[in-house]
Amino acid sequence: MKKSSSPRKNPKKNKRKHSKPWFWRLFFRLAAIGLVILAGWTVYLDAVVTSRFEGRRFEVPSRVYARPLELYDGASVSAGGLLRELELAGFRRGDGVQPGTFRQSGGRFVISSRGFRFADGAEPRRQLSFTVSGDRVSNFRVVAGDASPIVRLEPAQIGGIYPAHKEDRVLIRLEDLPPMFEETLLAVEDRNFYDHSGIAPLSIARAMWVNLQAGRVVQGGSTLTQQLVKNFFLTRDQTLIRKGNEALMSLLLELHYDKRDILETYLNEVYLGQAGSRGIHGFGLASQFYFGESLGNLELHQLALLVGMVKGPSYYDPRRHPERALERRNLVIDVLAETGHIDAAQASRAKGRPLGIAARPSYSENRYPAYIDLVRRHLARDYKEEDLKSEGLRIFTTLDPLLQHAAEYSVRETLDGLGGAPTEGGLESAMVVTARDSGEVLALVGGRDPKFAGFNRAVDASRPIGSLVKPFIYLAALQQPQRYTLITPVEDRSFSLVFDDGRRWEPQNYDKQERGDVPLHSALSHSYNLPAVRVGLDVGIDKVIAVLQDLGVTSPVPEYPSMLLGAVSMSPVTVAQIYQGLATSGFNTPLRTIRQVTDAKGEPLSRYNLKVDQVADPAAVHLVQYAMQETMQEGTGRSAYRFVPGSLTLAGKTGTTDDGRDSWFAGFSGDLLAVTWVGRDDNGPTSLTGASGALPVWARFMSQVPQHGFSPVVPDGVRYHWVDPAAEALTDEFCDNARFVPFIAGSEPTATVSCSGRLQKRLRGWFEGLFQ
Repeated sequence: MKKSSSPRKNPKKNKRKHSKPWFWRLFFRLAAIGLVILAGWTVYLDAVVTSRFEGRRFEVPSRVYARPLELYDGASVSAGGLLRELELAGFRRGDGVQPGTFRQSGGRFVISSRGFRFADGAEPRRQLSFTVSGDRVSNFRVVAGDASPIVRLEPAQIGGIYPAHKEDRVLIRLEDLPPMFEETLLAVEDRNFYDHSGIAPLSIARAMWVNLQAGRVVQGGSTLTQQLVKNFFLTRDQTLIRKGNEALMSLLLELHYDKRDILETYLNEVYLGQAGSRGIHGFGLASQFYFGESLGNLELHQLALLVGMVKGPSYYDPRRHPERALERRNLVIDVLAETGHIDAAQASRAKGRPLGIAARPSYSENRYPAYIDLVRRHLARDYKEEDLKSEGLRIFTTLDPLLQHAAEYSVRETLDGLGGAPTEGGLESAMVVTARDSGEVLALVGGRDPKFAGFNRAVDASRPIGSLVKPFIYLAALQQPQRYTLITPVEDRSFSLVFDDGRRWEPQNYDKQERGDVPLHSALSHSYNLPAVRVGLDVGIDKVIAVLQDLGVTSPVPEYPSMLLGAVSMSPVTVAQIYQGLATSGFNTPLRTIRQVTDAKGEPLSRYNLKVDQVADPAAVHLVQYAMQETMQEGTGRSAYRFVPGSLTLAGKTGTTDDGRDSWFAGFSGDLLAVTWVGRDDNGPTSLTGASGALPVWARFMSQVPQHGFSPVVPDGVRYHWVDPAAEALTDEFCDNARFVPFIAGSEPTATVSCSGRLQKRLRGWFEGLFQ
């Protein structure tokens, strides 16, 4: 029987038949998974966009300004100092007509200011004309603008207090934009900004084709919205994944927010350069950084440069690549002409203008780190650190750039002469300069390298002050006029003290000599140790400490006899604080670095007014001032007159510690008080005294600064008399050794001595001079 056979199946055909359903099932499953992932990723990105954008809060650093330079007839400024200050404030040489320019011809200056909003009101733009001769301003007049006898130039920005990521910006609003700015930006960067939904598909397709051909991202088709997303939410990595996120987030951003809101955020966020470690973000700061002007004051050719730099801030940096920047700027101007925003004549004029970049950036880092450090410490009393880093406060300080330059120069030049090139373990120095009458800190140097933002010796180096303590010993004594006057004899003889534990202390003079009885004023002016210790022990160590504390010392002072020879450690700032009391006739005048603080809009927040408290008898302080003037004329400070003119009356005191480990000088003129320290960070010995180390720094500084001599007002209750100190008696002006000495009323000598009818040297010299 023959079996029937069934038709044979074609295996290849079956395979094809079953493969298609499997493929599509996999495809749809993967597509569904992809859509779910995309939806989830979209939801996540939407949350990121909305939360970050709605809660956006630009961290705007605080800006720190120097004091404004005031110009008027009789103002004290040298031609060289004025040029340095103009450069620091971002002025550039030019015609003196355009804002922010100046013209100089010898001592003749024409300056066009830019105007500035101070805490007490706006200073308008003005054109000034004046002459600088003999370190004084004369023939001052306002050529254009509101007339005024005194004009404040805009202050130089000397630093800032930045957030951790070092971004910097000046916030601007759309209503503050200058004419043609928005049109210029959109014509170059995104002509269809108000029409698209965040992305421009044709531009993206064109860029993708170019990128695929190149195998990497070489061209962008980004809208302003995409640029904002890149700056605000994403990294700058040039990858296709990042570009996809950028496009999706741009659509979401446009879905939720108004175009004007997006544009304003873009204007404040766009990256436009680098200043050291700080990123320059936003057109507001870029305008200041490149032109030294607020954005609202820029002209067309300047706006075109800023817009042109968006494409590549480093590549078109006008300071490093001016040719590229000029070519790019002119291209932007051509675009404006092609789109009908300006006519050919306007384009030609704009392209004919120079770049007009400010002579130097506003700053690359804090210019004076030691001074800014002290400012931050003073601000910490009233403001939180996070507010200083993010609220855009404007801090107006007391720093005088001209005095700061002179202080830095004096430290550097003197140390180079004393110790050669800086080496590890070599000489270091610090200096504090204040206004004698107000306690404003005008300059501060924290070390040999003033740009080093490290250890601040002016504030943190607490070192024994040596003989700088002696004026306060004698102040404590002279506040007892019934016991001590300037001519009271004090013993310059050795002695020893034996303590309860058997230790013996035997102070000595620096030169190991003894002179017997000497007048008190001479003991101070020549800085004899033995009389100072004797007087201090007689008055009481506690009384001397009380004087120091009344004048501003806040740290504990050791109640040991060695304290009377300066075995008490202070920083240069603290020394300046207590010497401020001697310079201001017994007032405790707290040192201050800040005049005013305003918010970002210029509204006043804090005003740091002068606060003084009379803590010492002004009559007794006047007597100490007399002896400190004698120090400069006859005593340990007389070598200062190798630097300064003999006609400049000064008062001061040297200080030296064991083995010359610390060399100090503190002194003042009619205008300025300055304290200098020279020593080694490792506390090693030097061959220096106060007169050979710190005094040359101080005197070199004083020689560079226009100022008045010290001429103290004689307080009520003080009377001057001619006396013979050796005889402790009143005498005639023409007697040998006669001195014109101040006394607190009632403490002057009652005895008198006569010249005995002899023609004395003083009188003989007067007659000889008359007949020569």
